[in-house]
Amino acid sequence: MSDSQKNITRRDFIRQASYATLAVTLGLSAEGSEKIEVPKKTKVVLIRDPKVLDKKGMVNPKVIQKMLDQATCSLFEKEDPVQAWKLLIKPKDVVGIKSNVWGPLPTPKELEQAIKKRMMDAGVLEKNIGIDDRGVLRNKIFLNSTALVNVRPLRTHHWSGVGGCTKNHIMFSPHPPKYHPNSCEDLATVWDLPIVKGKTRLNILVLLTPLFHGIGPHHFDSTYMWDYKGMLVGTDPVALDAVGVRIFQAKRLAFFGEDRPLKPPPHHIVFADTKHKLGTSDMKKIELIKLGWKEDILI
Repeated sequence: MSDSQKNITRRDFIRQASYATLAVTLGLSAEGSEKIEVPKKTKVVLIRDPKVLDKKGMVNPKVIQKMLDQATCSLFEKEDPVQAWKLLIKPKDVVGIKSNVWGPLPTPKELEQAIKKRMMDAGVLEKNIGIDDRGVLRNKIFLNSTALVNVRPLRTHHWSGVGGCTKNHIMFSPHPPKYHPNSCEDLATVWDLPIVKGKTRLNILVLLTPLFHGIGPHHFDSTYMWDYKGMLVGTDPVALDAVGVRIFQAKRLAFFGEDRPLKPPPHHIVFADTKHKLGTSDMKKIELIKLGWKEDILI
């Protein structure tokens, strides 16, 4: 056992002993004190594969399917990916795959189809599965959905600092600009809209070729993209965004040779946690599971 593991064990022991002492002081039973547990961390899976993109930058469908399967099996501790998906959705569900169609960096079609395949394997009828972004408020599948899967690439964004999983649901609002003030501080409230609330079963933040820098509302420069060949998978959109920003910060430091803060600051991620209670933004409370290719992982 390493020194760090010993320290963690000792600290946890002291914490548990303190809880037990407090329970006795308050007159609680010993049985009650034994049930007090240290809060579990939010689980996020980072998976990478050097073969997911070919020499022309095209996505390999078989590899992206394998990556998705490995990530969901790890996230839900299942050996069979179909069993993992059966924990997320039921055959009677009507499921919307909330994608992203931004021209320079859209959600890969190959990943959309990989998600759809596993849903159908889990028993959902194809007619009850929809894939959409800007048309969700006109799409019957999304209007009648009982479950959602949220999937989009990570990139810098003029209004919110970064466009990630938390922001991807903004198209469920009939008036997206209302969320722009103060660097999109209240983006998380989109998740309280009736069409969204409580429906998102899985979030996938795509980092195959992320865009880590840009200036202006319509910025795009492939100079600031790189073949990271990964994706983050989890049930907490805020935690995925927090990990994604940490990777961005490391890439920006390596590229520019100095610590350049994102502009505007992506503080909507922290506010999604501290103000709106949507998820976890504190890296100390996130359990990051790293699968696959480790070269230049940056985190």
